[in-house]
Formats: sequence, structure tokens, C-alpha cells
Amino acid sequence: MNRIPQTCLAILIICLSLTFMSCTKGGDITAGKPVVVWQQSGPDYGLYRIPSLIVTKKRTVLAFAEGRNGQGDAGDIDLLVKRSTDNGKTWSKQSVVWDDGKNTCGNPCAVVDQTTGRIILMMTWNPGDYGEDEIIKKNVDGTRRPFITYSDDDGLTWSKPVDLTKSCKNPDWGWYATGPGVGIQLKSEKYKNRLVIPANHSYTTTNEGEQVAGEGRGYGSHVLLSDNGGASWRMSTPITPGCNESQVVELSDGRLLMNMRSYNGLGCRAVAYSDDGGETWSEIKHALQLVEEVCQASLIEYGPYAGKTMYLFSNPGNPWDRYFMTIKASFDDCKTWSNDKLIFAGPSAYSCLTVLPNGNVGLLFEGGNQFRYAGIVFVSIDPNELFKPGTLLKDLGL
Repeated sequence: MNRIPQTCLAILIICLSLTFMSCTKGGDITAGKPVVVWQQSGPDYGLYRIPSLIVTKKRTVLAFAEGRNGQGDAGDIDLLVKRSTDNGKTWSKQSVVWDDGKNTCGNPCAVVDQTTGRIILMMTWNPGDYGEDEIIKKNVDGTRRPFITYSDDDGLTWSKPVDLTKSCKNPDWGWYATGPGVGIQLKSEKYKNRLVIPANHSYTTTNEGEQVAGEGRGYGSHVLLSDNGGASWRMSTPITPGCNESQVVELSDGRLLMNMRSYNGLGCRAVAYSDDGGETWSEIKHALQLVEEVCQASLIEYGPYAGKTMYLFSNPGNPWDRYFMTIKASFDDCKTWSNDKLIFAGPSAYSCLTVLPNGNVGLLFEGGNQFRYAGIVFVSIDPNELFKPGTLLKDLGL
């Protein structure tokens, strides 16, 4: 029996290893491993929340979050960003997009204008001395308002925030939130290049069945629209009742689908459709496959996969508590969800999806081994991994 010389065997092993790495998506041997982007009780803030994730035209990955000096949704909150130029393997030091002293600057919702490369970031502001309940009831001097900033240098610096209240907020609305998550730019010929930002608000109602945000107050969603690259904005008709934190996608036939956090009591998401580029919306329907406790979620178009257009949805897929961060896949314009991949079985909450420059799925989400807000974690996922059994992450390192 002939034996292979040790030198030849070593060369063969090296060649096989290189072949395996070349067959891996982008040769990314870090795919499927968690990267802690922000951790609770960091050097500058006690808590990090509300992730947003987007890829620029220069293939840089931007991660946004709120840096909180308290535990609630109001108070001294700054809006932060980190950059990655290697598909999320490593991240820059954080920089501050907006700090207004003791006031609240948050709810990041980013979109990239693919015609100009400009990165547009929608945010909200409110006086830091007041909590959500007080703002909803408008028993305060100043409510929550939408603002915009932008970057023309790949997220390194940001323009002075501009108040959009006059064109983008109904005077009846007390609470207001952009996203959180991402916006989209439309591709269909009729509304090509229109920018669409999902948002939500509280409103006054006498209908007891709508009152989910305190006495006489309901929750609704809407979108912000721009047809001139973000130079001016207007708001759509509202979507009510009982919905808020939302994400939007464009379907294959040009319609828009709004996917919303819901207070319908069914333990699932709510959806609405638009036939006119987001100007008006249908009545709410219930997406019974998309189970969750009342929480935020992410929804994106991944693009072509296995000969079809794939959409991806992420959330803590548990109707009773914020556990089980999950990604679902749809191949029929989000009508049904054919696959359900458990990313992390432990405590988890808000999330944001993107398509990375190397073709992997990027997921930025809140989670921890014991505490759902222990930090904000990024993971790069080969799309093929979404269709394999088993849990992707056993330990977040938090």
C-alpha cells in the first residue's frame, strides 16, 4: 500500500482548507459569531438601546443606538453611531450624532438615498424632564417631535438636526416615534426614488376600544414621504387603531406593506397595505404567523435567493415574553412565512436587519444571557444558515 509523503499530505490539507474557505460566503470565518457592539454600563452610558443598522453606498455598515443615562424611554438620552468597514467583524469607537444636554434624542430610523449616497437619519426629541405617559396626555410644556439629520461623508459627521414638526406631525399627537429601524427608497417606476420612513404617534380618541395609551388616547402608525431626496417631507394618512413601532417594505407589485407592533390582544403583529406609494393605507389585518409579546420588530427585502425574492423578519418570537430572537423568511411577498430560524433562545428585544456587502444577513439586536438589555449584539449570518436546524447563538458573551 502506497503512503502519501508527509509534505504532500500537509500541502493537501492546506489546499482543502483554502477550498473550504473560498466556498464560504465571502470567506467570512466569523459568520455566526456574536460581536458585542454596545454593553450595559459602558464608559459613557449606563444603558444602550434601540438598534438601527444600515449599509452605505461605500459598503460601510452603520450601527445606531441610544446611549441612556437612565433606564426609561425619556431623560438624558443621546443618539450614537459606530462604523464597520469589514462587514461587522470590527467596529469603530462610538461617536455622538446628537446630544442635547438633559433632553431625549433617540429613535433612530436611517435610510440611504441610492442616487446621491446621502445617509438620512430620522430621530425624535422631547424634554428630558417628562416621561411617555405625561407626553402622551400632553400635560407638559413640549411634546415629542420628529427631527432629521444627514451625512455626506459615509457617517463620519452629521448635519445639525432640523425640526420637521410643521410638516410631519399632527398637532393632536403627543407621543411620536420614528421607526425605530430603517426606512426604504422605492424602486417601482411610478414612485421611483421616493423615500419612505415608518413612524408612529399617540392620538386623541373617544372610542374606548382604541384607548391603549392612557385615558382618551390611542396609538397609530404613519409614514413620512419625500420625493426630492429628503429636502422636504410630508406625512401619510394614519393607520389606526392599536398599532405603533413599524417597519415598511416594497412588494413585487409595487405596493407597500407596513408591519406594526400591535395591541390587538392576539399576541402577533399587525399589517396594512398601500397602493399609492405610502400616501394612504388599508385597514389593519393581523399577521398570525408573526407571534410576539408587544415589541418592536424588523422587516427587510433581502433580494434574490433560490430563484425568488426573499423577505426577512426578526423579532423575539414569543407571545408571552421577550425571548427567542428569531428570523423568519417569506418567498410570497410576506403573505406566509415558510421558515423560522432561532437565532438566540435567551432574553432579547429590539432588532434590526440589513443585507451586508458580502451578501450575508446582518442582525443587530438587544439581548443578554440573563438580561434582555445587557447589550446590543451584531451577528453576520450566511443566508443558507437560516434554513438549517438548530439555534445559531448559544452565548452572547453578555
